[in-house]
This record gives sequence, structure tokens and C-alpha cells, in this order.
Amino acid sequence: MERVDFVFLDSGTGGIPYMLDLKQKCPEASCVYLGDTKNFPYGEKSESEIISCAKSVVGKAIERWNAKAVVIACNTMSVTALSSLRLCYPEIPIIGTVPAVRLAAKESAKRRIGLLATNATVNHPYTQKLIDDFASDCVVEKRGDPELVSFIEHSLFFATDEEKKNAVKPSLDFFASKDCDAIILGCTHFTHIADIMRKEASEGVKIIDSRNGVSNHALDVAEKKYGKHFFSGKSAFDKSFFVTKAPCEKEETEYKTLCSYFDIPWGGAVDF
Repeated sequence: MERVDFVFLDSGTGGIPYMLDLKQKCPEASCVYLGDTKNFPYGEKSESEIISCAKSVVGKAIERWNAKAVVIACNTMSVTALSSLRLCYPEIPIIGTVPAVRLAAKESAKRRIGLLATNATVNHPYTQKLIDDFASDCVVEKRGDPELVSFIEHSLFFATDEEKKNAVKPSLDFFASKDCDAIILGCTHFTHIADIMRKEASEGVKIIDSRNGVSNHALDVAEKKYGKHFFSGKSAFDKSFFVTKAPCEKEETEYKTLCSYFDIPWGGAVDF
């Protein structure tokens, strides 16, 4: 059975830039991307619901693609379920994605940081522990923004420039009112609008995400587990984007447009 080196998982399309960042650094690594659209959005679920959904989809993805490693390209899933996933699947390296608090603390001159994420990530004790461990001398202003997540998932790639500006404005205004000079994108969906936020943010405000750290860590972990030349080579599924729910016509158009934008194959819905 053909093996895929990395399966990237998120509740929707948010983690695609994370997969592409890893592919840019290591083109020979085969990757598959799976959006758990059946259970989107994770950020509005209870902790027990998130853990249950994550265990199910990770197990099925490992089995379907004979995965060597899994990257949870979702902050909500990671802060809530990563420990449970590693206990459930100890034989497979599982790499998480958490808000880049440490990096933001290094970058903030004012010691005032904004955290933009889902409600589940904003309110989770793991997130507060990151702040206590790496930004204890900073004021961290938190904002959950499920409306912006939904806009990115369903409308971003059809939106006008003005609509994109209007979508990010409430969050940027909120953090500006708190005098933050660094904003953490604590949901992988927001990576899609990082450049828009940098353009629209006040001068001197730094927009920070974790894709570089996550892709580097994923490659390091896989190499330690399997050796320096562990890559399977090009897979028939390489870079393909799959979902867990059969999309309606509108959704399929959205997904195909996104795939065209990123130049990745549309894999369709998987039959789990």
C-alpha cells in the first residue's frame, strides 16, 4: 500500500498554507490535506466534542493514506486534543499547531500582544499556559472571531478587496484600541488573510503566525522517527485537498476555486 509522508488535518481549509510551507522546504515529502468539513467549525464545539471528532478523523486518515506522520494544522484541535491523540495513536508522530505566543513576545516592543483565534482556543487553559510560560511580562488581549473564520472558509476567494478589508477591520480595530503592536493569528484559517492584515494594520504592528515553526518541527520529528531519507517520494495524492463531507454545488465551487488559487489537486470527499 502506498504511503503518504504527512497528512495535514484541519476542520476546513485553514491549514493549506502550512502544508505548502512544508512542501516548499521539502518538495520530496508527499503530503495530503484533509479538511474535516463534516465537523466544521471545531472552534464552537465543547472540549469533549472536539476530542471525539479529532480522534475519529485522525484514525481514519492514518488508515486511509498509511500516513507516516500527522500534522494537526488547527490550533483548536491542537490545544484541546493533541495529548489525547498522541495517547490514542502512539506509533505515529503527531505534530500540533499552537498560537505563536513565544515569537510574539520576542517581537512586541510595547509588551502588548493581541491573540486572534477561535473561541475554543481563546478560552482554553492550554492557551493561558502558553501565555504564562512565554509572555508573562506582556498584556495579552484575546479575541475570538468565528465570523471571520466562516468568511475565510466560505467567501474569501470570491470576495472583493473591499470585502476583505471590511472582514478584517473589526479585529484590527479591536487590537488597535488595546494598543497592541503584535497580533498572533491563533487559527490557521487566518493565515489566508495574513498579508491583508499586514497591509491594513497600523504602522509598526506585526502579524505573526506559526506556519514556519510548525513545518520545521514536522520535518525534524519525522526525520528523528524514520531517518534522514524517510520520504516516500511523489504520491499520486500529493498536495491533494480532500474533505469529509460531500459538498453541495456551491461548496464544491468554493473548494475548486481555492485549489486553483493554490495550484493543488481537488481530491473530493473521502468515504469514511
